[in-house]
Formats: sequence, C-alpha cells, structure tokens
Amino acid sequence: MFRRTHLLVGAGVGLSALILSACAAPTDEGGNGEGGGDGGGTAAETATSAEDFGGLDALIEAAQEEGQLNVIALPPDWANYGEIIETFSEKYDITVNSAQPDAASQDEINAANQLQGTDRAPDVFDLGQSVALANTDLFAPYQVETWDTIPDEFKDPDGTWVNDYGGFMSVGYDSDEVPAVTSLEDLLGSEFKGKVALNGDPTQAGAAFSGVVMAAVANGGSADDVAPGVEYFQKLNEAGNFLPVDPTPATVQSGQTPVVIDWDYLNAALTKDVPSWEVVVPEGAAVAGYYFQAINKDAPNPAAARLWQEFLYSDEGQNLWLKGGARPVRADAMADEGTIDQELYDALPEVSGDPVIPSNEQTEKAAEYLNENWAKAIG
Repeated sequence: MFRRTHLLVGAGVGLSALILSACAAPTDEGGNGEGGGDGGGTAAETATSAEDFGGLDALIEAAQEEGQLNVIALPPDWANYGEIIETFSEKYDITVNSAQPDAASQDEINAANQLQGTDRAPDVFDLGQSVALANTDLFAPYQVETWDTIPDEFKDPDGTWVNDYGGFMSVGYDSDEVPAVTSLEDLLGSEFKGKVALNGDPTQAGAAFSGVVMAAVANGGSADDVAPGVEYFQKLNEAGNFLPVDPTPATVQSGQTPVVIDWDYLNAALTKDVPSWEVVVPEGAAVAGYYFQAINKDAPNPAAARLWQEFLYSDEGQNLWLKGGARPVRADAMADEGTIDQELYDALPEVSGDPVIPSNEQTEKAAEYLNENWAKAIG
C-alpha cells in the first residue's frame, strides 16, 4: 500500500507523466508584452529566473505593472484551481482571466497559435504529457526559486516544462444508481447501459488518454501496448454502455453521468456534492501521472506568467493542490522540511499494486496509436 509522491516516482527514474485539460483567458485589457521589470538587466519575456529581475520582489513589481494573467483550461473544481486562482489574484492584486475552463490540452495549444501576438493569448499552460512534449517549441524556460526541491525526473533540465501535480486514474460512480464497481469488467454489465463516461477525447485530453492506458493495463496490455484499452472501450460502446458525454460536476449532480472514468482527485472532489459517490482505483490497473506546467514564450504578460510559476511551486501553492486531493510534485521535500499540510497528505487515498507511469516514449507511441484507431473504434 502506498500514497506518497516518491512512490509514484518509484516506477523508474527518468519517467514523467500524463495528461490534462486547460485553456486561455480572453481580455481586452491585457499586458503590453513589454515585460515591465528588468531589474537584473533582462527583459521579462527572456527571464529564466527571478534573479534576472533582480529578485522575487522585483518580479512581483513587474507582474503587478502588467496587472493581468491569462490562464486556460483550468476548471475551478479541478485540483482546487478555483481557490488557487483566487488566492494568487488576491495575494498579488493581479486580475486572472480564465478562459475555456473545460477545454482540453490540445485546445490550449490551438489557442496559443490562434491568438499569438494578441493580449488574449494564454500566458501559461497546464498540459498532458503527449501534448506538452509535442509542443516544447512554444515554451519559455524558467526555473522557480524552489527548483532544487523538484525531483530531476519531473522537470526538463532547462525548465522548459515542469511536472506540477499528479494522481491515479479511477472509476467514480453513484452507488445509489449503479451496483458497486470493483473492476473495469464490471462496467460491461447490462446495469451500466448508457451510464459510463470518459473525461474527454483521449486523442486530445490527458485524463481520457490515461483512462485508455488504465483499460489497457486491466486487459492484458501495457503502457507499450494500449490496443487492449481501445478494444475495451469498443466493447463498452458496442454494449451500449459508453456514454459520449464529457462529464462535469453538473452532469454528475444531475445524474446524467452516473459513472465517470477520471483522475482520483477529480472523482474524489465530487463526493462533497454527491454523498453517494464512490471512488475506486481498479486493482491491478493503477496508472499514475503528472501534468506539465509551462510558460508561453509569447506570453502577453511574461512577468505575471513567471510569478504564477513561483506561486504554484511555493509551499503555499503546492499545499493548495494537495487540498484539492492531488499529489504535488514537491510533496516529499516539503514533508522532509515540515512545510506540507500533514493532515491532507496523510488523507490521500491508498492504492495497492505497483503504479504504471508511462515514459515520454511510451506516451508518444500510444498517442500515435490512438490518433489512428480511437475514432474507428468508437465512431
């Protein structure tokens, strides 16, 4: 049994992981793109650390001069992003423009390309692995002040991307509406007709991608072979059990999506409003992963983008993700330093078995397979 971050790493050094959603923040009065602060002689858009501004205080001043931060695809109920955004905005007196909160990782990249050069472009990204690794040319390298406490296997050496928070794939279900779920095989039963939703399209969204990996592992496949996962969802669809609806807290509360395949921290958050909601990580199919954080190299508010990173990787920011049930990437170091919220840390769900954490190469291979086969299997 395990629950701590380093045990997610234990599947192998050099692995990072998985996939998510997020999208941009339109505003008619965004930053001017000039970067505001260059206390260390470096323009904000090329700064690779707070030292380049002359220190954190100078970075804060530059970000406040911009006064805006554009984020994208950050649902308020996702890993406690609602409180994270509110806390950052109040702490630094910076307006956070949050666009397309229910969008997928690929939508973030599309928005960055479509809005490039405007004050509405996203300043920062929160991406699934396959989308992040395919678009590193859009990212600006930056190392936060807590850089040395982030495990090497969860960051690019230059800070082009950094893993931020993670969890396990799970099945959430309304125990008042469907029988108890102990395995993915259960979901093929007639009691689940028209009731099983996957969070997104696995060719675009990290959570859905990882759901397919979980199904593959549960059905004799692996991170190297996700075909059994696609075949599982094809069977689910042919049985009439697959529900082609992107689940949200609203669809769960209304009963439209009584079974949801999603990250454990997202499913766990639903128990607050649906007391009969149960969450299970299927035995023998523990799939874990982290999302990727990055700065848009063409961010219209480059100082605010860098201050956002500093906040997210501070003890305060990491504990706010933990409050949302996610596993912050700095959890081990914070536990050693005594700065983690111990009560929340101890309350993380225990998961049995060795976790599967797809490597970068495995994720790219799986993404190619899904692009070629998902629509044919489900369409």
